[in-house]
Parts: sequence; C-alpha cells; structure tokens
Amino acid sequence: MSSWFKRKEKGIVTPTEQKKETPDGLWYKCPECKTVVTMVEHKRLLSTCGNCGHHDRIDAADYFDFLFDNHQYQELDAEMHSADPLRFVDTKAYPQRVAATERSTGLKDAVRSAHGQMNGLGVVVAAMDFKFIGGSMGSVVGEKIARAIDYARQNRLPFLMISRSGGARMMEAGYSLMQMAKTSAKLALLSEAGLPYISLLTDPTTGGVTASFAMLGDFNIAEPGALIGFAGPRVIKETIGKDLPKGFQSAEFVLEHGFLDFIVDRKHLKNKLTELLTMLKPVEVAATEPATLTR
Repeated sequence: MSSWFKRKEKGIVTPTEQKKETPDGLWYKCPECKTVVTMVEHKRLLSTCGNCGHHDRIDAADYFDFLFDNHQYQELDAEMHSADPLRFVDTKAYPQRVAATERSTGLKDAVRSAHGQMNGLGVVVAAMDFKFIGGSMGSVVGEKIARAIDYARQNRLPFLMISRSGGARMMEAGYSLMQMAKTSAKLALLSEAGLPYISLLTDPTTGGVTASFAMLGDFNIAEPGALIGFAGPRVIKETIGKDLPKGFQSAEFVLEHGFLDFIVDRKHLKNKLTELLTMLKPVEVAATEPATLTR
C-alpha cells in the first residue's frame, strides 16, 4: 500500500471549534421520492417537490404570503381565542392545552383570516393551521370563518376557504358541531348575495369540516395528494369489513368520483384562483320590491 494511504500519527483529535458540520435546515429531502434539494429551492417552489410534485403541509401565514400581492394583507379577528364552555379535562385541562399550544405555535387558534389583493382582485381568505390541535374545529374556528364571510358580504368580495383539519374539536363537543351549521348558513347568505366562494381542500381535510363548509364551494378544488374524507380509512375498513381501494380518499380518488372540480398545483394556485374569480365576478343582486295590492 502506498505511503500516502497510511496514517502515520494515531489518535488525531480535531478541536470542536475547528470541526466543519452542516447546519440544520439547509437541505430538504422529499419523503416520497427522496430527492434532496436546498431549503432555499424548496421554499422557492412553495414547499413542493420539483421532482415528484409532493406537497408539504404549510401554514396559513405561508398561504397569505404568496397569495396576497406584495405580501400585503389585513388580518381579521387576530386576537380571538377559545374559552372553556364545558370545563373539559383529559390528560390536562382544556385551557392549559390551549395556552400551551398558543405558546408552542404562536397561533391563537386553528384558523386565520385576512383580506387583501390577489393579482389586483380584492379577496377574503380564511386558512386553517393543522399544527394547532390538529386543525380541529372549535367555536373560535367557526366564529372566525363566519365573521370572514360577513366581511366578504359587507364589502362585496369573493371568499376563499383553505381547509386543513382533523375534524371537530372534542374538547368543545356540541359547541364544535354547531359550527357546521353556522358556517353553512353564512355561506348560504354569501350565495344569496351573489358572491363567489372557492373551497380549497389541503392535506388532510376530514371530519366535520368536510361535512360542512369544505364541500360547499362554487368550486371545490384540492392540492395534489391531499387526504380528503369524513371518517378515517382505518375506521371505515373496520366498519365495512372490507379492504379499501388503492389511493382511497386521496384528492385524485375523490376527483375521479365526482366530489372535486379539479386539482391544482400550489405553484399555479394564485393564477388559477385569479382566473376563477375573474370568471365568477360578484353578481349584483337587485332588491325585490314588496308586492303592491291593487283593487
């Protein structure tokens, strides 16, 4: 063996300050195709994989950042947070769980709403955050969505709902389920006012959210590969006692069975929404005059 392959000195120790280590957060590895790219490139592609198209979950703030022109928007009801109507306790009291989640996420609840310009068009957007107790729908989520719809009606603006949720929030029980009816009723008023509503379903959209506002859009659209359903696959399989089809409850499966209008890549989302909203311009609804009785 050549001498340059032999270590002459043994026990060489490099001081810690001279070690060259790669800092965390510089690289991204796609969980689907295992392609490795820089985080800068991953963020440039809006947290999607440039090789296989896998869509990572992103937060409401990220959607606001790329949908609104020049990252400019006005948030609505930013300080609203949950009460404890049922005095619910599981492994910890509900107020403690909410407070801990607020500290760890920097969020007040599982949805944020805002208004601004999207390619020059005024729009109201409500987007859910899965990292806040699984994006569960409690009274604050329902109330903030209802108020965002009210703002859209009052200002004659279209409404975009970006759903990402595990369903109803068990800690609020019946109060949570009431939000299904409340948000659906508000959307009916939006429709009566002739204003467009687009529902974007992202990964995952399940439970009471799917059973209410997420499926009531003038257009129901989804991101690629999103899990969309009511009950989870395991629960369904145990209930019916049969194996489920391949890709069951994926956005592609749901589209094939007629529950979605189309699937849109996140990188094309802003322009696609602009096209839809340009086509669905708010309709001016004339006030009806009371009938006049004649003799």
